[in-house]
Amino acid sequence: MIVVGLYNPRFLSDNNLISIFSGNAYIAVAAIGMSIVIMSGHIDVSVGSLIGVLATIAGTLAVGDYPVWVAWLVPVAIGVIVNTAVGALIAFAGIPSIVVTLGMLSILKGGLISITKGNWITNMPSEFLIAQQRWLGIPAPVWFMVFLTVIVAVWMKSWPLGRSFYAVGGNPEAARAAGFSPQRTCVLAFMIHGFFAGIAALLFATQLQVIQSTVPPNLELTVITASVIGGVSILGGTGTVIGSTLAAILFACIGSSLVFLNVSAYWLRAVLGLLILTTVLADMIRRHRNRRSL
Repeated sequence: MIVVGLYNPRFLSDNNLISIFSGNAYIAVAAIGMSIVIMSGHIDVSVGSLIGVLATIAGTLAVGDYPVWVAWLVPVAIGVIVNTAVGALIAFAGIPSIVVTLGMLSILKGGLISITKGNWITNMPSEFLIAQQRWLGIPAPVWFMVFLTVIVAVWMKSWPLGRSFYAVGGNPEAARAAGFSPQRTCVLAFMIHGFFAGIAALLFATQLQVIQSTVPPNLELTVITASVIGGVSILGGTGTVIGSTLAAILFACIGSSLVFLNVSAYWLRAVLGLLILTTVLADMIRRHRNRRSL
């Protein structure tokens, strides 16, 4: 940010910084839930489709004759219910999470397009657009991002239930011997993930005055990448939600800086791919050194 700001001072303007932090807060919020899932030893490739479906549901309720609080709460509740079912299927049917969530991706994405035909939702009431509100002069999405990140970080470090995700993700058999149920932890991780996907969907849906009833392209990859680059081990057992939030901000900074440096935005994917490989390699080296030291 400093280097690009020196090259082009407009990068550090109020409008651009607000765009970086508030415009990508929904990714950071979704990455909180994704981090918990990955820490517990699983993964979810359907989160982008789920957010697209929940955003469409929220917008549809908002333009209907429903109170605003219904348009806010129903998508969050549906996100919790859907992902709880996904977690239960993984935990008790023994199907790998990549398979279950890949199937859910197809169901949600195909169902959304088939039902809505990709139509636009317009004329949403102003009170519904929570992402466009400011509290104490700060955009509401920034409040959501910071507050939820801090709360979850403290909870996972200080409470036994939060630490169970680390235990199960690191060594399921040792966690079972210590009194943690891998099945229960899996369901709980996906249930919490569904809650944060619902919050992220609301922030995504209310950024603009309209919602297109489609799945945001590459959103699931962006959320997973934020978790991994933020320090969450793809093999489970380690990481923090603070890291995933900082990584989401990093993506936004990189994408914005490319624009101000007159570099094609398509390079962002290449940079993120390089960061993923570097992060995973560093994690593998760390794990190898830990095993050798034992």
